[in-house]
Amino acid sequence: MKIESAVAPYVIITPAHNEEAFIEKTICSMINQTVRPLKWIVVNDNSTDRTGEIAEQYAKQYDFLQLVNLTRSGGRHFGNKVRAFNYGLIEAQRYDYQYIGNLDADISLNKDYFEKILSKLDSCSDLGIVGGMVSTCIGEKFVSQEVALDSVAGAVQLFRRECFEQIGGYLALPQGGIDAAAEIMARMKGWKTRTFADLRVFEHRRTGTATARPLASKVKDGQRFQSLGYDFLFLSLRCVYRLMDRPRIIGSVATIYGYFKGIIKETPVVLSPNVVQYLRAEQRAKLRGYLGRLYSLQKDV
Repeated sequence: MKIESAVAPYVIITPAHNEEAFIEKTICSMINQTVRPLKWIVVNDNSTDRTGEIAEQYAKQYDFLQLVNLTRSGGRHFGNKVRAFNYGLIEAQRYDYQYIGNLDADISLNKDYFEKILSKLDSCSDLGIVGGMVSTCIGEKFVSQEVALDSVAGAVQLFRRECFEQIGGYLALPQGGIDAAAEIMARMKGWKTRTFADLRVFEHRRTGTATARPLASKVKDGQRFQSLGYDFLFLSLRCVYRLMDRPRIIGSVATIYGYFKGIIKETPVVLSPNVVQYLRAEQRAKLRGYLGRLYSLQKDV
């Protein structure tokens, strides 16, 4: 006899646009969770493939899964993802949840993922945004993204409700970076943001490559960093650190190119001046800490 999973006071929203290749992996991961959400809202975002059909089949079998359909103009756009998420958020307001999160439709999780991550939230009241370490399928193997531990991949961001409401939720940004903007504003308001490296998450399609090749995706990364107001020195050193990420070397060059492309095109910085000021101060503090550690290591040699 199968034992039903426990239910916890969290809600997950999954915007899904043409995700028939991977969404069933995500659905099976959620069904198998040892601690299921009050409600998992899958927003079929104007899909032209079988995404909605697949989700509907499972929604008929599992009460915690709710499918809502959204009709709009075609194509992928970062603003569309936020619009779809907010469409699901309207449905979420019917439930008395403590935590709310985004889960991309190309993600699969270990069955105790939410049980463990909810435990971490429960044990630390100033954690505002949490998530696991994402490993992306590149070729035939999963490669860890190795993000900074104070940053959380947008594919699996889980918010404490108070934090989410304080920052005003996700912003619809034309160049993307909605996840980065959320965590920057959360930290500015005193919340901790944390990726837990011991909780592994599997991404079956590389972020940003649904409509662009990896190199073009890197150029878009640079444009996004510029639009968020990233400090150029910090971004440059980040690109040096990421030189071996695929596409190797040229990917980092493409990111820098994208950053300058944004400047030349006079792409506006989308975050408010006080948020950009906080971000750059935070980045410079990280640089000073890194250089200080390098100096200490040289003295010890």
